[in-house]
Amino acid sequence: MKRRTVLFGVGGLAAMLSAGWFAWRESSRKAPMANRTAALGTAPARATPSASVLLQATLPDLEGKDVAFSHFSGQPVVVNFWATWCAPCVEEMPELNLMAKDFPNVHFVGIGVDTVDNIRQFVDKVKVSYTLLTVGNAGVAMMRALGNPTGGLPFTVMLDAEGNMIDTILGQVKSADLRARITSIVTKSKT
Repeated sequence: MKRRTVLFGVGGLAAMLSAGWFAWRESSRKAPMANRTAALGTAPARATPSASVLLQATLPDLEGKDVAFSHFSGQPVVVNFWATWCAPCVEEMPELNLMAKDFPNVHFVGIGVDTVDNIRQFVDKVKVSYTLLTVGNAGVAMMRALGNPTGGLPFTVMLDAEGNMIDTILGQVKSADLRARITSIVTKSKT
């Protein structure tokens, strides 16, 4: 009796593995080309990141007033994409707020990839002196166009006074590193 049970068990296991392999093989053949090339290690070519998606944008502030991003031209700009539910985003905001005060000739703009209501509730608790705009879920596509293929947060973009994208940081900023990068941009903008 035990031998029969073991044989049936092994036969059943072999049948399940065969069915699973067959299902995986068939689904792989029917997968979109992008998935198949990614699996092979050859990702499709990505467009070169460009600040134009920012420079052409008009986004609402927390009062619902539309702000054209071109309003910030003429000075370097530090743009920080963030969300209230993103712990690293929230942790870096006090430091960004200090830098905004320390670099008065640089515009700091926070773009919330979140709802206006969530952001309003957040700034009632955590005061931020720099400009906050909202973009909602459309922020993911905007970040991808700026060179963040995963759409991860926080994401910081630095522009020079002419609107050229100079640098990006994916993930929480390190204070000394960001200060050095901003100082470099400010120095180049003065020359």
